[in-house]
Amino acid sequence: MSIDSRKLLIVEDDPGLLSQLKWCFEGFDVASAGDRTSAINELRRHEPMVVLQDLGLPPNPEGVDEGLATLQEILKLAPHTKVIVVTGHGDQENALRSVALGAYDFYQKPVDTDTLQLLVDRAFNIGELESENRRLQNLASESPLDGIVAASEGMLQVCRMIEKVAPTNVTTLLLGESGTGKELLARALHNLSPRKDKRFVAINCAAIPENLLESELFGHEKGAFTGAVKQTPGKVEIANSGTLFLDEIGDMPLALQAKMLRFLQERVIERVGGREEISVDVRVVCATNQNPTGLISQGLFREDLYYRVSEITIDIPPFRDREEGRLILARTILNRYAKQQGRALNGFTDDANEAIEAYSWPGNVRELENKIKGAVIMADGKQVTAADMGLSGIEDREPESLNLREVRQRAESKAIRVALMKNFGNISRAAEQLGVTRPTLYDLLNKYGLSADAYSKRAASDDA
Repeated sequence: MSIDSRKLLIVEDDPGLLSQLKWCFEGFDVASAGDRTSAINELRRHEPMVVLQDLGLPPNPEGVDEGLATLQEILKLAPHTKVIVVTGHGDQENALRSVALGAYDFYQKPVDTDTLQLLVDRAFNIGELESENRRLQNLASESPLDGIVAASEGMLQVCRMIEKVAPTNVTTLLLGESGTGKELLARALHNLSPRKDKRFVAINCAAIPENLLESELFGHEKGAFTGAVKQTPGKVEIANSGTLFLDEIGDMPLALQAKMLRFLQERVIERVGGREEISVDVRVVCATNQNPTGLISQGLFREDLYYRVSEITIDIPPFRDREEGRLILARTILNRYAKQQGRALNGFTDDANEAIEAYSWPGNVRELENKIKGAVIMADGKQVTAADMGLSGIEDREPESLNLREVRQRAESKAIRVALMKNFGNISRAAEQLGVTRPTLYDLLNKYGLSADAYSKRAASDDA
């Protein structure tokens, strides 16, 4: 970043000193303010990376209360901003108070421009490094499947299966709770397949009345029933050469299941009211949030159809089981919606992060999206709080096993996965962070069946 593109805000009420500081930093993009209100206005307008702020501000320039309040408001609105406070000679106590409140550094008057320039340059350099690190973390979060965030071991396994299955024509069954991203994964199967340039046609078997579902799937001839004024192809025919996604197939009526079985076995259909057999070449992906074997035992789903649609079965873990990936996915969703709404948000506050980790998310990723979308609109500062998401006071973690061996293994495995994720699969850095040697970490990876390669290009996007 060039010097003249570095944005610096100087908050100083002394006109003479302000003029001197402007001259000192004339190579920077400098904005100035003389009190808290104007400082906040300039902060919102220019979003400077570094702020140089006097602690003695009006209406009480001899005290520090207004300066400390200004510092706190700046950091609340822009937590990544580096604030260097300027204090009176010998006022080290208030300088240390400022650092404790979050100031990056302090400088005591009288001003020595050379020393101050070094402090400001260092603040910019560190701010730019941190900004680049956040950018790389976001890049590293991208999954090989478009729109899929795979930072937890469970979702990584799902992605590996999608990548293996996609090039084939096998009928695939996606099992997962509502809101876990089954349609997104079905689209990923299509987009990674040789049929990606053909149509992806989705139909929700639970959303269409039983008497209309057959016509929607297989089409109808003119005059087949009241209102059938013309020949109409069904979803199966429309998806010819592409992919047909049957969502909530567990809700398909039994009478229609027999016709679906014939279609899957012979790849031919007959429109409602027609006699002509129509051959179709279509890849079928099915999904349900129910337990198929339970439906079979209740007589609600044909066993032979189940075996036909589940040539490959992929179990999608609920969001509450994706511990390492929660914050990464939340950050990805926040970035997307903040961009859509034109909001400059810098992530989540600590209480929001804790709430995201603690909440059980019964609505899975769909619920997370809804809460973050609302929070983007409601947030007053530069970060989203737990209150913005409607998660204040969340404390509903389910009781865990007290078996010490299980607790230790669970905690150890999680710590290893998190360290690998944060260090993008770098064994040396992960081992250092975990406080173990490289050989010990390799032994632990073997023990828990983990691979550092799985984390080498990931850290946060989808919505699954």
